[in-house]
Amino acid sequence: MKIALDAMGGDFAPEAAVAGAVLAAEQLAGKATIVLIGQEDAVRPFLQQHGAAAASLEFVPASQVIDMGEHPAKAFQQKQDSSIAVGYKMLLAGEVEAFCSAGNTGAMLVGAVFTVKNVPGVMRPAIANFLPKLHGGFGILMDVGANAECKPEMLEQFGELGSLYAQYVLGIAQPKVGLLNIGEEEGKGTPVIHAAHQLLKVNPHIQFVGNIEGRDLFNDKTDVVVCDGFTGNIVLKMAESIYDIMDEKSLHEPFFDMFNYETVGGSPILGINDNAIIGHGRSTPRAISNMLMQGYNMADSGIVDQIKATFKS
Repeated sequence: MKIALDAMGGDFAPEAAVAGAVLAAEQLAGKATIVLIGQEDAVRPFLQQHGAAAASLEFVPASQVIDMGEHPAKAFQQKQDSSIAVGYKMLLAGEVEAFCSAGNTGAMLVGAVFTVKNVPGVMRPAIANFLPKLHGGFGILMDVGANAECKPEMLEQFGELGSLYAQYVLGIAQPKVGLLNIGEEEGKGTPVIHAAHQLLKVNPHIQFVGNIEGRDLFNDKTDVVVCDGFTGNIVLKMAESIYDIMDEKSLHEPFFDMFNYETVGGSPILGINDNAIIGHGRSTPRAISNMLMQGYNMADSGIVDQIKATFKS
């Protein structure tokens, strides 16, 4: 198995990307090979710094970089030899089983939709993120930014996608799905939320437990929390701030340490025909390493095949 990494993506690339790839390669020895994609003059010196530890890494040149501030669709179209575009071409060709990047989030989404494309039947792919649970492990929150406004049918599909990921990647046998709302009562919320509730309630592919409130995000009431990308992104950034504040005050506790974005490393794009993960722009080597491990776990689980089979039926 091969897992590709955009070596030019992130605020500290390519140094952090190479260091993170070395860490992941140690953990994946005998299981998978890490493939770095980027500008050779920028990446090679850091590979040389790591010496023998980087010997197992493969390298594929890409002459261009999509910067964080560029327009995603325009940049992806015009920079076909960028590290992101080359990564998606390799994914489409089956040369790698997963592609990870801490680069331009919009370009990663554009590349996913226009290169490997949506699973047939999926209206819009979504970005998933992970919710630490008080009694251990993680739940799934989606969408966290790909779709700021959603139709009820999209929210229903997010419930299905999140449930499949929780089952096949996180190992939760019967994931509980909840709809994030301003109250637990069925009649609460906007017309879109009302309609989504009715669809989720009768969906045979999921175990729907009804509406949940913000106070239920981190308890065991649900394993999958469904919301639009606008709401989900606010929740995600708020959760990240909890760790940042506690770290600033030198307060550390195992549960709250799980709010550190480095712990999981990235957010999978669910609903596309292959495995792609978006990392945090300020990813450290630890975050990069965990993102690559997540890519391996996704590919190893066969989650995309499970999604295809579900939406085909």
